Amino acid sequence: MSSSPDRLGAEARPDGQTRFTVWAPAHEQVTLRLHDAVAGDLVMHRDDRGYHTATVPGTGPGTRYGFVLGGAGGGERADPASRAQPDGVAGPSAVTDDEFPWSDGAWRNPSLDRYVISEIHIGTFTEAGTFDAAVEQLPALAEAGITAVEVMPIAEFPGARNWGYDGVLPYAAHHAYGGLDGFRRFVDGAHAAGLAVVLDVVYNHLGPEGNHLREFGPYFTDQYRTPWGDALNFDGPGSDEVRRYFVENARFWTGVAHVDALRLDAVHAIVDPSAHPFVQELTEAVHAQARSAGRVVHVIAESAANDARVIRPAEMGGLGADAQWNDDFHHALHVLLTGERDGYYADFGGLSDLARAWTDGYVYDGRYSRFRDRRHGSSSRGLPGSRFVVFAQNHDQIGNRLAGDRLGAQVGADRLRLAAATVLLSPFVPLLFQGDEYADPAPFPYFVSHSDPELVEAVRRGRREEFAGFAWHDEPPDPQSEATFESAKLDRTLAGKEEHAAMLRWHRALLDVRAHEPALARLDPSAVEPSVHEHARTVVFRRRSGRDVVAIALHFGDTTVDVAVPLPAGHWESLARSDMQEFAGPGPVTPDSLDSDGEVHLRLGPWSAVVLRLTDRT
Repeated sequence: MSSSPDRLGAEARPDGQTRFTVWAPAHEQVTLRLHDAVAGDLVMHRDDRGYHTATVPGTGPGTRYGFVLGGAGGGERADPASRAQPDGVAGPSAVTDDEFPWSDGAWRNPSLDRYVISEIHIGTFTEAGTFDAAVEQLPALAEAGITAVEVMPIAEFPGARNWGYDGVLPYAAHHAYGGLDGFRRFVDGAHAAGLAVVLDVVYNHLGPEGNHLREFGPYFTDQYRTPWGDALNFDGPGSDEVRRYFVENARFWTGVAHVDALRLDAVHAIVDPSAHPFVQELTEAVHAQARSAGRVVHVIAESAANDARVIRPAEMGGLGADAQWNDDFHHALHVLLTGERDGYYADFGGLSDLARAWTDGYVYDGRYSRFRDRRHGSSSRGLPGSRFVVFAQNHDQIGNRLAGDRLGAQVGADRLRLAAATVLLSPFVPLLFQGDEYADPAPFPYFVSHSDPELVEAVRRGRREEFAGFAWHDEPPDPQSEATFESAKLDRTLAGKEEHAAMLRWHRALLDVRAHEPALARLDPSAVEPSVHEHARTVVFRRRSGRDVVAIALHFGDTTVDVAVPLPAGHWESLARSDMQEFAGPGPVTPDSLDSDGEVHLRLGPWSAVVLRLTDRT
């Protein structure tokens, strides 16, 4: 049996030739159709593994092409590994150049414990909705204390408006955003601003419109289903080549595009009972590629399974991912802030859940889940804090609400400040959603721009059904409407208005404390000591690094309270208080400093956060 070709898709070579490679085992013949070259249609060479190849002179970057399956009379399809779709998913593919004038030679990707992530959606992050426009806003993120920017999926999707999870050509950066070169300018600009780049990639399904992979070969399986459509074939006949397609995609983004980390969407929806699971294979391949280039690249998983194996090293029986999103942290915090108990929030309620999230990671670690009516999860206790990404909101937790409304539409500024402190001072990797740092009120409802009326109606119906478990009875915003998309665009001028500027100052203060206090910079949940005071709706976390001790008091109540808090004996000074007037608070009720004899009586205002540092032991 012949070996696999070195690369999928179109590879432009220095001698002016391009080598075209496509895996299409379902066809004995594949014709390469060249739109911009004299060669016209060329029958490709097929090997015994179903790879079809052709090397053609005079077809450098910019050449438009497609594949005709099963003979010249068939319809033309885009290259499954297309790096560019200048006219969208229905148009021809285009050859790209791997070379790019990078200026980031001195850039070094920080370790995950130095990441502070801002999640952004390119189409709504700026008015123009392009990579180039987004670059202009990156220095402001860095100035606020952000160290990494996470880009929601950019793989080519139908139309010009989409969250990105309906992508159908995983190698092609969306043409409306600026394509591959636009994305590489974005990455280069991020590195120049001191920001790492995380790219959200989707390897559990493909979108419904423009998805022609099944015509090429066994990319999908009927053995499993996902909530979003047919499952990908990672364990059946032909799955070696399917795995290769997606692993190579990951290496493409981290290699040719210099991405610093990948966020793998919903790995719990990837069904793969094989001895060497796909997620592990992909993670190992990405890590190996980075090592060979003298780089560090992180792999971050999204998983709803609370399965600690996802983030345990392979030598400990895990899949080896470097980190994962922790929804339990969000749910515990959201319920305390809003009182909502519908749907999956039914499993959360007390301060003890938030305390457990801070010390253990997962709240549901084998406990019975009322929402699921079964036990859920495994223990993550003892894992480093850098293995968990935590948030008060993200695209899912906003967009999965009926109106796509942010936390700021549900609670006041005092609770937003409290939420920020809870996330940013936790012993985990914090994530903000775009505009959180200055409390942008723009909602983030689900939006699409499909061309098939039946598909559009199916999406509308699906959105209505999704909210059946919640006490929401209005009609959700129309996903197909351009107005729904426009409503999600940020208004950056707000950051200069006092109410929002005060919130920005609060975020900067928190991130400055996080960066410079050793006890807060150390992401070790085992060094966290919680003190829960349910009667006062208060939890106090003591964090340590050597002799450095910091206490974070979080009050989730409407009234001023006095709480007897155990703190090591000595002199304590305030580092940050959310109710300070400079942050648009009513004024502090906690003194600038206090002395502890092993216990202090701490006065806390409504919905407030206070950060104290032990400066002198007695």
